[in-house]
Amino acid sequence: MVAMSTNTMSFALPEALRSYVDQRVRSGQYGNTSEYLRELIRRDQEEQAKKRLRELIEEGLSSGSGRVLTPKVAAQLKERALGGGR
Repeated sequence: MVAMSTNTMSFALPEALRSYVDQRVRSGQYGNTSEYLRELIRRDQEEQAKKRLRELIEEGLSSGSGRVLTPKVAAQLKERALGGGR
């Protein structure tokens, strides 16, 4: 198991949102408010990653016709992916 650093974050919620969070925790699906919020953040991270992938796919599809993947092209793509080709 990887040890995680834990930082506390405080914020205000309107009563209606706080009641909703409390209801979600009482449902038994989450052990406490922190677990619920961590799950929401993880879901948001996943959605953002999916959105970025869709953007990259669209960029690739609209970039024109493909090219043959030669060893030279593969090396250029690898360099670009690793941040050296910007």
